Amino acid sequence: MKKLVERITNGIIVENPTFVQVIGMCPTLAVTTGAKNGIGMGLATTAVLVGSNLFISLLRKFIPSKIRIPAYVVIIASLVTLVEFILQAFVRSLYSQLGLFIPLIVVNCIILARAEAYASKNKLLPSIADGLGMGLGFTLALAILGSVREILGAGKIFDFPIMPSSYQPAVIMILAPGAFFTLGILMATLNHFRNKKVKDA
Repeated sequence: MKKLVERITNGIIVENPTFVQVIGMCPTLAVTTGAKNGIGMGLATTAVLVGSNLFISLLRKFIPSKIRIPAYVVIIASLVTLVEFILQAFVRSLYSQLGLFIPLIVVNCIILARAEAYASKNKLLPSIADGLGMGLGFTLALAILGSVREILGAGKIFDFPIMPSSYQPAVIMILAPGAFFTLGILMATLNHFRNKKVKDA
């Protein structure tokens, strides 16, 4: 149980896919115009990560090495299609906002990386924990990015106004440059504290 918890916290903090590994940048920069979009994309990706790790771990001894990548893509694409149908049926507003980025989860390098580096080499429960940890870490990163950009760029959070009426939104924050600025500042801040912790140790 302790090892499973470690796998989950590893994905959230130690090997966070966004702030530490810097992978999956396309959805990270494109969909985080608001907190709701960030969390929605993060949870959709988490569902696919957990599902793909589960099936790939179960089938790891049956998938020939030479065709493993195409096999992973077929599994991931099937799960993404399922998630897309669920979002389209039950959360249509989010589905409309995320648009093309939902099917693009198929080629998200976070999912392929965990399939190749972990799920294909480990048993079922650790693989599920790994997928859950990476997914939650990705969701947390997108939620933080989306929240910062929405607050500064629109004066809102989850579409609720939180800034005084005199506040002039920094529109650039909800545009592409704002995504790069926010991500860069957050990564620099985290690296500063990480380096400081290493020096103090």
